Amino acid sequence: MIKVIGVRFRTAGKIYFFDPLNYSIKRGDHVIVETARGIEYGTVVSGVYEVEDEKVIQPLKPVIRIANQRDMEQEAANKLKEKEAFKICLEKIQKHNLEMKLIDAEYTFDNNKVLFYFTADGRIDFRELVKDLASVFKTRIELRQIGVRDETKLVGGIGICGRPLCCHSYLSDFVPVSIKMAKEQNLSLNPTKISGVCGRLMCCLKNEEETYEELNRRLPNIGDFVTTEDGCKGEVHSVNVLRQLVKVIVDVDDEKEIREYEVGQLHFKRRHNKKEKMELSKEELKELERLEKEEQQDKQLEEQQVRQEERQAEETRGRRQDRQQDGHQSGRQDRRQNGQQDGQQNSGQQDKRQNGQQDGQQRKQYGKPQGRQRDRQEGKSRREEH
Repeated sequence: MIKVIGVRFRTAGKIYFFDPLNYSIKRGDHVIVETARGIEYGTVVSGVYEVEDEKVIQPLKPVIRIANQRDMEQEAANKLKEKEAFKICLEKIQKHNLEMKLIDAEYTFDNNKVLFYFTADGRIDFRELVKDLASVFKTRIELRQIGVRDETKLVGGIGICGRPLCCHSYLSDFVPVSIKMAKEQNLSLNPTKISGVCGRLMCCLKNEEETYEELNRRLPNIGDFVTTEDGCKGEVHSVNVLRQLVKVIVDVDDEKEIREYEVGQLHFKRRHNKKEKMELSKEELKELERLEKEEQQDKQLEEQQVRQEERQAEETRGRRQDRQQDGHQSGRQDRRQNGQQDGQQNSGQQDKRQNGQQDGQQRKQYGKPQGRQRDRQEGKSRREEH
């Protein structure tokens, strides 16, 4: 088990784990952490708790510090700069005549990078736009293409239910949604009624899908023939899934009558699937097929974004390792050079010592006899003079 804290960087964004170290961190605090994009300012959504090792992506990065007043002021200043950057990027997009819709602009906490989020129908060649933006902002520029679901999550809004959008208020990740869920809940398959603000299938279809699947297993399908406890046989007219009630058309005295029974009072054998009885027009079928295709495209785009983030994280790790290796190599080279210099100095000192020793030995060998000879010659010369 590892002690972690959960941090979010956006409203209803993904939760990332960080090492709290020895800081006393509680829910609602703001912290400064290092991510693949650089230094970030995040909000703690879950205090210190333990999770299994398998749920943590290694290496687990530590919290740099708890945000202070200066950090909060810098974050507020970044928000103001983002609005200005958004306007400038809009002007540059119009200047380059690019068919793309700018959604949001975001500064990293240390102002090392500016990210621009946009949507487009296909691939966009924005190389000239990036050069133009880099000349204005004098920092790294990143343009990221997102899907319509991510656009709605960033912008927010009100759904057809009259409440704030689930994806913008609390939904961290998008779950796969299919037409099968709408069929299982006996909803109208009119695309306009089961689509959200983003034009895709509503995310809330997933909320009660498991409950409806469990309840529908206990009920007969409409059109099935059942036998009641009182011995009557009839055809299922309608079902109430939540109350588990079934209305059956039974024959009573040569007349047809609709009676309501609890599902436990019926005996039946499921013969066909209710999905097969759904009758749709060609236009509705085409629209539903289009929605399913767009769902698949959104999934592919999300997978590409995840791969891109993983690549960026690997690149940053590789750069750090390269820097560390370069530091180690430069340190080794310095140590080698210093060692060579020390060796040269030591060798010079040794040479001097050897030369001194040789001179001393010569003096010992030749110094005394030569001095005696000089003394003798000087004594002879003095005697001759006398």
